[in-house]
Amino acid sequence: MTDKTRTASSSSHPAVDGSSQPWLHQKGEVIQEYGTVKQFPIGLSYEARMYSCQRLNRILADTQILYGLYKKHHWLMRGATFYQLHLVLDKHAGDQLDIVDTVAERVQSLGGVAVGDPRHVAELTSIPRPPDGVEEVPAMLSRLLEAHEAILVQAHDAAARTAELGDDGTNDLLVSQVIRTGELQSWFLAEHLVDTPLVRA
Repeated sequence: MTDKTRTASSSSHPAVDGSSQPWLHQKGEVIQEYGTVKQFPIGLSYEARMYSCQRLNRILADTQILYGLYKKHHWLMRGATFYQLHLVLDKHAGDQLDIVDTVAERVQSLGGVAVGDPRHVAELTSIPRPPDGVEEVPAMLSRLLEAHEAILVQAHDAAARTAELGDDGTNDLLVSQVIRTGELQSWFLAEHLVDTPLVRA
């Protein structure tokens, strides 16, 4: 902001000290493009870090969509098991949100750029878009299970390949958090789809 601009801004608002006026509507140049990695001294090659960032961003996009599905189905849940599933889905959503943050920070720590804008996420995700309306409860749970499996397939492959490249940190994150959490949550969901017969006295 130039002195001339500051003077113009302060003159139109004489009661406001020019030094406390926020510099609004700023635009800036992109200082790192998505899909690039900058050099970090962390003992990993450029190729390993680039590969890990690409795989992590795909998983990050899908996990953000899974989080959104969990919240949607948490809100739209109904039926005899409403209360239990309402709580379970919200807890699962919170766990997935933690994974989103952890994966994004891993991308950044490798020198990359984490995907964050929902419109960019929608371009990258492999998870199909659900109807805008309300599905039956078994369909909602099945949709969550399918999203989990899509992420788990990616995570298993990415974990093996990043280990081959010597990226132990990414491998550990994928195994200990993405895979183990996903498998546990899938188990919880799948058991709600078992057709248990009524017990008659």
